[in-house]
Parts: sequence; C-alpha cells; structure tokens
Amino acid sequence: MAPKKKKARQQRPLENEILDPEIVLKEVRRCKALLDKQKPIDESTVDLSAYRVVKEMTGDKVAKEIHDLFLKCAESILAGNSFKFDVPSRAAGNQHYVPELDRIVLKQNTSERSFANVSQVRKTAIMTRVLSLVHEVTTKGIHVTKRDLFYTDVKLFKKQEESDAVLDDAACMIGCPRSCLNVVAADKGLVVGRLQFREDGDLIDCTRMGVTGKAIPAYIDKITEIRSDAEFVLLVEKDAAYNRLAEDRFYNQFPCILITGKGQPDVATRMFLSRLKQELKIPVLAFVDSDPYGLKILSVYMSGSKAMSYDSASLTTPDIKWLGLRPSDLDAYALPDQCRLPMTQKDIDMGKQLLKEEFVLKNPAWVRELERMLQTKQKAEIQALSAFGFQFVTKVYLPRKLRQGDWI
Repeated sequence: MAPKKKKARQQRPLENEILDPEIVLKEVRRCKALLDKQKPIDESTVDLSAYRVVKEMTGDKVAKEIHDLFLKCAESILAGNSFKFDVPSRAAGNQHYVPELDRIVLKQNTSERSFANVSQVRKTAIMTRVLSLVHEVTTKGIHVTKRDLFYTDVKLFKKQEESDAVLDDAACMIGCPRSCLNVVAADKGLVVGRLQFREDGDLIDCTRMGVTGKAIPAYIDKITEIRSDAEFVLLVEKDAAYNRLAEDRFYNQFPCILITGKGQPDVATRMFLSRLKQELKIPVLAFVDSDPYGLKILSVYMSGSKAMSYDSASLTTPDIKWLGLRPSDLDAYALPDQCRLPMTQKDIDMGKQLLKEEFVLKNPAWVRELERMLQTKQKAEIQALSAFGFQFVTKVYLPRKLRQGDWI
C-alpha cells in the first residue's frame, strides 16, 4: 500500500507576500525611479520679481543688516524725526500660491511700524529689542532658543507669542530665513531608521539611538555628510503611531526613515525633511489622521504655512504622497463603527476650506477623498487601526499599502 501523501501546509492568504520586502517595495522602487527621471525645478524660469524671496546669510551678514537698520533709525532721530520700521506684511492677503513651485510665497506689501504712533509704540520697542538681541547672538556666533530670547525681557514681551511673532517679522525684514538669526525652537521632531549624518562633527547613526530615535536638531546648518540606504521616508503625523513603528523596528524590515513632527511640525522638522528629500532623492510617504487637520498638517510640510510663507523655499517638501489613513480606508479595511468619530462643525468647515485650496484642487484624488470625508461626516485617527491588533499597522496595513502602491 502506497504511503499517503502529506498535504501541503496551507499558508494564510498574503502572509508571505505582505512581509516579503522584495514584493512589498516593488512599487516604492518604481516611484523612486520616476523621481530620478524628474528634472529639478529651475527657479530661474519662474518670475518671482513680484514676491519677497529671502536668502541664506552668514551671522556676520545678518549683523551688518541689523546695523544698517539701526543706522537709518539713528539718522531719522538726528534729523528731528521719530524712527520707524517698514515691516513686510505676513497677512493672508499678501500671500500667493505659486503652482510651478508648489509653495506659498509672500508678496511685497509692507506696513509701517513707527515709534511716534501711540498704538505702535510697544510693538516697535519689541522689534528694536529683538533686533538688538539677534545682533548680539549673531556677532558672538552662538545660538539661543526662543524661550531664552523671551526671558531676556519678560516685562516688555509679556507673552512668548509676541516675541516669536516679531522674530519672524525681523527675519522677513532682514531678508533671510529665520534659522539665520541663530534663534531656534526647542527640539520637537524625532527621526529613527536607516540614516547616518554628522552633527557638528559627531557621527549620528539613527538605527542606534534607542527605541524612539534621535531628536531632530534645531541647528540644521550643522548637519553634514548625510548617508542612507533607505528606500523611502515615512512621515508620521503623531508620535504614538511613530513609537509603534519604531519599537517594531519597521525600518529594518522595510528599509526606510521614520520622521514625526508630533502633530503640527516645527521649523527644524520641516527643514530636515526638505533637506533629506533633496539630498537622498527618495519618495516621502505620509501617514496622517483621516481628518481635515491631518491633511492640513500635510499641506504645511508640502506647501508651507502662511505664517512663514517668506521662508517657504527652505521649509517645503513638494510631492509628498498621501499613503494613509485616508477616508476610503475606513470602508476598505472595514473599520468598526466604534472607531469612527463624527466630524464636528469645525471639522466640516475646515474640510470645505481645504477644498478651495489650490494645492488640493491640483490633485483630483485628494479632492475625491476629501469630498468622501465630508459626505460621510466621519473621521478616524491612525490609532483606530489598533482595533485589529496593536501591530496591525506594522504587520498588515502599511506593508499592504506599500505593496499595492496605494498612495495618492
């Protein structure tokens, strides 16, 4: 009697396919190949004469610009007049979206800030104080935080928001990125994964910086020798989802760099991402909440914020792909009702406003997703995927999305 043949062990559907990097990353590599073929935008072909364009400056150059501003003030006082500053307007009406560059820029309108005007005395005094402090740090070649700056004259500034806003005005007036003022925000963003660089000469290996990785340094200008074998950057909106991916060492199975700005990103995180995209030339995929604010945060990375439109050239990363969590995913993955949240009126208003934005309108797939969200009036956070298991994101959702090339 012939021996019975053993039945072949049945594998769970897609088990090997989902977790095999060679299969999962096929579409990512195709996306990278397309990026390699794209010619960088030649900004010299775009007429920016009607807009305010800031330029990188050394500390000595910034100090000289401030010196010249104070010299004009002194001459005005000696002539028997008060002194004033012509401050570029950062109001919404003075901003413009340039589709060729896919970013928001600032137009040339200015407003007068005069010490002789009773309603402007305090703000002019704050501007004068901030400029003198920036002159000091750039002359000494040191960096300070925005909090340090605030505590130099608490009685004058009263709230840090006021000194922060005037700091942006000062950068815009001088004509340089805010980072050139040597005043930085406290570390906020995080990075982990297949990335090495030198920070002020010290070698940093982001695969060996603990579970949550390395704080993105505020001094982006001190970063050199960026190296990576990553196939893509995964930009994660929230640190909770980032921590899950970092702890599961997602970047080892699927070579990538994980970055989070912990919600609304700071300047350093935006500059760091922009620099990675320029130097590594790999796709950037975004993993954000399925709500209008997730898309709004994504727009800040891509096209810039209106508050810092004067510095959009160094802060924006065009062509980020929206990987998830998208409104269509809620039904595609049968997300339970208890994990979906009703949109508030504020959410709905924000969604409608986004449908008027040029950076959304230029992408029909984004428009369809946003319209679907507004039609269903449902939203969901990334963490809602934990309903299928705490490692569902790293073991199923993201590998499947990558394998299918399911981004827009």
